[in-house]
Amino acid sequence: MSLPMNRVTFITLAVDDLARARTYYEALGWGVESANDMVAFYAMDGQKLSLFSRAGLAAETGRDVAALGTGAMTLAQNHPSPEAVDAAFAHAVACGATGVRTPFETDWGGYSCYVADPDGHLWEFAFNPFSPLDAEGRIA
Repeated sequence: MSLPMNRVTFITLAVDDLARARTYYEALGWGVESANDMVAFYAMDGQKLSLFSRAGLAAETGRDVAALGTGAMTLAQNHPSPEAVDAAFAHAVACGATGVRTPFETDWGGYSCYVADPDGHLWEFAFNPFSPLDAEGRIA
C-alpha cells in the first residue's frame, strides 16, 4: 500500500523541561494519551503531537543537543472568527505562553496573532476568511 507523502502524522517538539511543557499544553486543554519520563503524546484528530525531552530527542536522532534549537517555523490553528483568535491568544498567555504579537488585522484580509510556548515554539492563531472551517474545525 502506497501512502501519500503530502501529509503529516506526527509533530514532535523538543522541550527543555517535559514537566513544564506538559503543564502548559494540558492547561491549554490538550489531553495526554500516554507519557513517560522522556516523551508525552497528544491526539490531534488523526495526527499526534509529541513533546520530547531535548536530551531524549538528541539521543533518538543522533544529533547534538545544541543542534536541536528552535527552528524558523510556526504551528498554526485557524479559528472561526477574530473574537475566537482574541480568546485563544488570551487563553494561551494565561496558561504560560509569551505573547509575541498581539492580535492584528493582516494585510491579506485575515486576523492573526503569535505566541511562544514555554520552550519558544511559535504558534499562530488566525482567522482566515479564505480558508473557512467546517463544523469539526477542519479547513473546509
